[in-house]
Amino acid sequence: MGQIIDLLSYSFIQRALICGIAISICAALVGVILILKNYSMIGHGLGEVGFAALTLAVALNVSPLLVSLPLVMIAAIIIMIISQKKGESGDITIALVSTGALAAGIIITSLTTGFNIDVANYMFGSILSMTKNDVIISVVLSVVVLCVYMFFYNRLFMITYDEKFAKTRGINVTFYQFLISFLTALIVVLGMRMMGTLLISSLIVFPAVIAKGLTNSFRQLIIISGIISVTCFILGIFLSFFLNLPTGASIAAVYILLLIITRVVNKICI
Repeated sequence: MGQIIDLLSYSFIQRALICGIAISICAALVGVILILKNYSMIGHGLGEVGFAALTLAVALNVSPLLVSLPLVMIAAIIIMIISQKKGESGDITIALVSTGALAAGIIITSLTTGFNIDVANYMFGSILSMTKNDVIISVVLSVVVLCVYMFFYNRLFMITYDEKFAKTRGINVTFYQFLISFLTALIVVLGMRMMGTLLISSLIVFPAVIAKGLTNSFRQLIIISGIISVTCFILGIFLSFFLNLPTGASIAAVYILLLIITRVVNKICI
């Protein structure tokens, strides 16, 4: 217990916890919608786009956030447009976009700086190296995501479960689909430093998947998912620090362990 108290006295741990908790809550909320709409792989696909944006930012020697934010949002919009206009399934579209982005990122890296420490940090996660400015930006954008989510909660709920019924109620379903893509893109960009581009999808998918096995209520699903997300993040941070492991991988490992435990308990109780 004393070690944990000492750990919390470090400013970099405080920054990591503040930023990570805010991002974890947002990821859990949006992840519920993505899971229920069978768009669970969009986080992984946009993470690959984030990797390509990162390599471009490093090559141009500019802020990764300034490059990755618009590019990931554009990719999210492209995925949605192709899925709707061309009749492609969501997973196929995501696979096409993510594979192209990954190839572009590898080519840019090979032609410029190579796999240096900046690229590695974003690929595998390095939340403990976040600066004060990173935390401020992450928290502000997380608050934006939360406010938008709460403001449109009823309509997001409606289009998640029944798009046809939502249309009969006069709801612009297309607008809210793009809104979901926009929120997902924001979370991917914010979570890249914490989880790394390779594992960012776990931050979005796992809390909702675990919570879905515990309840069928949409409201409870959101609450439980948020609690799971924050708890696993905190446990992952401590695990990462005490065992000197990559942050993103540690958090993902906690998610996997909790998923296995809940599935086993469900099997035993049924």
